[in-house]
Amino acid sequence: MPIYQGNMQSETNQSLIERAASRINPAIAYGPRVEASEPENDGIDLRELWRVIVNRRGTIIFFTLSLLLLVWAVVYLMTPTYRASLTLQIDREDLRVVKIEEVTPAETTGTSLDYYPTQYELLKSRNLAQRVIDQLNLGDRLPEQSVLSSIKRWLATQFKGLNNYIIGKKAEPPPQAAHAAVVMQAFSNALVVDPVRNSRLVKLYYNSVEPELAASVLNTLAKAFVDLNLERRFEASQYARNFLQERLQQIKAKLEDSEREMVEFATKQGIVNVSGDENKDIVAQRLADLNIGLAAVEKQRIGAEAVYRKMLDTRGHGLSQVLDSKIIQDLKDSKAKLEAQYQENLKIYKPAYPIMVQLRGQIDQTNRQIEQEVANIRGAITTTYEAAKTEESLLRTKLDQIKGDVLNLQGHNIQLSILRREADTNRELYNGLLQRYKEIGAAAGIGTNNISVVDEATPPIFPYKPNLPLYTLLALVIGLMGGIGLAFLREHFDDTFKQPEEIEKLLGLSVLGFIPWIQRKRGETRPVALMSNDKPGSPLAEAYRSLGATLVFSTSSGMPRSLAVTSATIGEGKSTSVVNLGIQFARAGKKVLLIDADLRNPVLHRLFEINNDVGLTNLLTGDQARSANIAKSTQVPDLFVITSGPMAPNPAELLAGSKMVDLLALASEKFDQILVDSPPVMGLADALILGNLCDGTLLSIDMNHTRRDYIRAACKRLRGARVHLIGVLLTKIQAHYGTYSYYHDSNYYSGVASSVKNLAS
Repeated sequence: MPIYQGNMQSETNQSLIERAASRINPAIAYGPRVEASEPENDGIDLRELWRVIVNRRGTIIFFTLSLLLLVWAVVYLMTPTYRASLTLQIDREDLRVVKIEEVTPAETTGTSLDYYPTQYELLKSRNLAQRVIDQLNLGDRLPEQSVLSSIKRWLATQFKGLNNYIIGKKAEPPPQAAHAAVVMQAFSNALVVDPVRNSRLVKLYYNSVEPELAASVLNTLAKAFVDLNLERRFEASQYARNFLQERLQQIKAKLEDSEREMVEFATKQGIVNVSGDENKDIVAQRLADLNIGLAAVEKQRIGAEAVYRKMLDTRGHGLSQVLDSKIIQDLKDSKAKLEAQYQENLKIYKPAYPIMVQLRGQIDQTNRQIEQEVANIRGAITTTYEAAKTEESLLRTKLDQIKGDVLNLQGHNIQLSILRREADTNRELYNGLLQRYKEIGAAAGIGTNNISVVDEATPPIFPYKPNLPLYTLLALVIGLMGGIGLAFLREHFDDTFKQPEEIEKLLGLSVLGFIPWIQRKRGETRPVALMSNDKPGSPLAEAYRSLGATLVFSTSSGMPRSLAVTSATIGEGKSTSVVNLGIQFARAGKKVLLIDADLRNPVLHRLFEINNDVGLTNLLTGDQARSANIAKSTQVPDLFVITSGPMAPNPAELLAGSKMVDLLALASEKFDQILVDSPPVMGLADALILGNLCDGTLLSIDMNHTRRDYIRAACKRLRGARVHLIGVLLTKIQAHYGTYSYYHDSNYYSGVASSVKNLAS
């Protein structure tokens, strides 16, 4: 027969709600409403950051492993490159086998700052590279292209073709010239010249896919560089020999002419000392003394200027000279004593008293003396600085005067110096021309060199690139940083609640309990809702015992007699909470009734394995014959349940009827505690109706999955219907929520479980 047999025309929903409200204790009808507010961000919470990292560890690990696998794939596609090394020593002067003046420019430490950079550029020159390429026939031994290099080369070819198509085809170089250019470019890219700092050593590196070839190239390069240096010296010596040979016949006549002209010029000018060394030495000595004095004075001036500038930048008594002054320290001590005496007398006399006036005058006089002494010190610093500047200026003026005397002396003796130098040069050339000509010829064949190989290149054993450990470390570091950033980005867009404090601030409701997430074992079919009965010492049972104790203090009159448990959406653990709360109340000695008022998706009959042919819908539709004794006992003593019964097409109208009110009133007389499993709030009116019929409503929230907007909308609907919300229950709390890991402390519960079992027995 049909479940629903008539419509409810005698009452409206509003009248039913008012009648239900009259049955409820006014003291607990509506609890104090706390104004909700958005959570405030008072700063960086390190525990919150750690919670995000732990919660999103899957994202971090996935991103890191993905980047690591990508790096490994790239490394796998790269061709291993080996690097050989060779050490050269480059001296400024070569070993002198015979004592001969060099015909090439002599290099000295103080004047040739470009010597070593020149040698480094010679090592990288195209001429030297071409010698090595020809000797080792590198043109026919181009390195094999890796997969990545082949891809880059193909992309470069495609872009080059596109560029030629857009701007017009350019003339291509001959294949042989292009091949030579490729070989030269590859050689230059593979060669690395690395000077050792503060030494005469230079390290050469060559990268190649063949370790033997890398070592061979460096050894050949070093030998070619030595040969090139010797050839350059030999060519310079050969040129000198030809030049001397041409000049040999001219020197004799020039020597005679130069000596004759020098004697005639000295006689004509009346110069007695032809060499002119004495006059020159006196002026040079004076110039050197002035230079030394100027350097010392300049040093004193710099020191005085530093002190002077420090004085200008320092205000008050912060100067070190002031702080170190014995006079100022004594004056400050006297001032301190006078001020102490003044403060002591101030307890007896007024400031206008003659003794006090005299003390104040002494203090002021001491202050003036301190300021005068500070001014004297600052003035002394300024005077010292000005004196140093003046002394430096005078020495510079004198130095300029001596320089003028030197120039005048050089001007008077310039012609004599020219003649004397020419005569001396011709004489030296004439006396040693033939001997030097033969020595240069002999020295050119000796082959001494200032370049030596310190460590020859050997074939490397391990590849230089790719450096798998380094790339792996970088991938791990970048992956962890990127994964953490991605985790915080996902956390930013996650619209669920993270902490119970957020719920309390945003909803204005107290958090009454935390229910841990229970990981079911494989093959386990027993419902989690009955765990409180099966395992009274489990974390789940303890969590619901704690919730029951908290509910006793949730209102001013104690535990609500009839309590509806609802949620914003499905799957938030409200039915499990109803069953476990009922079990805990029953084990505490109360007679408990569970009502499955979720007429759209009932679950209590499945949890307790009870026949659902007769239930709440039979009673609400007036089927008295079938609704007698609908409260059925369970395997838990003192725990009874009213199942939902057959499905009804209009659950909201049935729950809003007077029979539901009568059922709750009758159940309040028969049972100590009534727990109603209410449907979700969103999209349905059932929870609003049941909330008005019960003494209190508990909102179950799954923090991990339910969005804030849903929870806020559910609270808004419940409050709009004047439902008495006593608080919220957080379910499915994961162990990684640091604050709630208390429920997973196995050491604690190993002792609690045994105690509970003993009490139960």
